[in-house]
Amino acid sequence: MRNQMGNLLKVLTCTELDQGPNFFLDFENAQPTDGEREVWNQISAVLQDSESMLADLQAYKGAGQEIRDAIQNPNDIQLQEKAWNSVCPLVVRLKRFYEFSLRLEKALQSLLESLTCPPYTPTQHLEREQALAKEFAEILHFTLRFDELKMRNPAIQNDFSYYRRTISRNRINNMHLDIENEVNNEMANRMSLFYAEATPMLKTLSNATTHFVSENKTLPIENTTDCLSTMASVCKVMLETPEYRSRFTSEETLMFCMRVMVGVIILYDHVHPVGAFSKTSKIDMKGCIKVLKEQPPDTVEGLLNALRFTTKHLNDESTSKQIRAMLQ
Repeated sequence: MRNQMGNLLKVLTCTELDQGPNFFLDFENAQPTDGEREVWNQISAVLQDSESMLADLQAYKGAGQEIRDAIQNPNDIQLQEKAWNSVCPLVVRLKRFYEFSLRLEKALQSLLESLTCPPYTPTQHLEREQALAKEFAEILHFTLRFDELKMRNPAIQNDFSYYRRTISRNRINNMHLDIENEVNNEMANRMSLFYAEATPMLKTLSNATTHFVSENKTLPIENTTDCLSTMASVCKVMLETPEYRSRFTSEETLMFCMRVMVGVIILYDHVHPVGAFSKTSKIDMKGCIKVLKEQPPDTVEGLLNALRFTTKHLNDESTSKQIRAMLQ
């Protein structure tokens, strides 16, 4: 009888676990253990520049007026120079953002290496290595904020297009401009591809994750995708469990948690062969969307839009009508 009871308890516990991992990830206070410290320091050195990148992007006003004046008055040398002198420092700034994306790409690959390696499962990794999990969350948080600002700023692509047109025109006239030492043709091509993306930082993370999976052929793809789905589940559970929510000391952490949940869903959707919305997905999409919809609408509209417009598989036939309706 006692044995049967024990088995029953085991079954009940397993059923609970099937609903997803359930533990508190301390996004506010997690500190690195000795085992995490080396990778943590490496990622920390990248992340310390993230706030200044966002502040810089937020302050980006563009050279729209100067460019318009120059185009409307093609024979006015002074206006041409004014537009060019306004655009050059902006292009240098855009180069800094692009170079930061390359550093972020490297950082993410180091993190994935640490959070997916055997013998631990993704859940064990995230629970044991909370400081690294927090850094992974901070990368996702930065990415969504960067892309949100970039999407709202059409000046970026206009400025860069004007820069490239001017450079080509000058090349035809055999003029070499000083800025070409800073942003040469190859760099300009790479930057052009980066800024052509609606969500360039997310695309960078998605490419980095896909590259990580293809480079590590001995590591099953599930180790990586399970790390992402576990992170999404942990965020969802923390947001919907009053006992966990009450442990956050600031409202900002709730927003952080929501942004990380959405970021990791989008990443999973880009990397997993069938995506986040299919019936076989390990992410409870209905639960995640429900958690978002329970928040004040003005705080989550941007996140719901990110799910609507930057995921890959939402409009697949395999996505249930119910999930599509929730995101209408």
